Amino acid sequence: MKIISETASIKAPILIVFEFLAQSHNIECLLPEDKISDFHAHAEGCTFKVQGGFLISLLYVDKEIPKRIHMKSGERAPFAYSLTVHLSEKHDQTHGHIEFIGDVNMFLKMMVEKPLIGLFNHMSNKLQEQF
Repeated sequence: MKIISETASIKAPILIVFEFLAQSHNIECLLPEDKISDFHAHAEGCTFKVQGGFLISLLYVDKEIPKRIHMKSGERAPFAYSLTVHLSEKHDQTHGHIEFIGDVNMFLKMMVEKPLIGLFNHMSNKLQEQF
């Protein structure tokens, strides 16, 4: 399953946005407060629970300054996935989107696709509000 979020236009230089996203503790302020619990940030990434009790674990894999941040699922995740934030700069603004690739069967896809699309679009909107 592949999901690409809406593109966010952020009124900040690309390096500032990249550095913000490269710090796992900043991920928490992009998440919907009413649907997330038990957020924990550490040097390698972060973990949190979403409604329904699913544990989401994001581990930094690669950071290509200032264009791309690649993350993957941790060992306690319900299925294997990767999440990549793509950034570009144009006219003093940073543009970015999230690309998610998950290894899920058709049944699980029907359950998680719509909530994940909503989550990633929410995160894109919250990122715009940060700057």
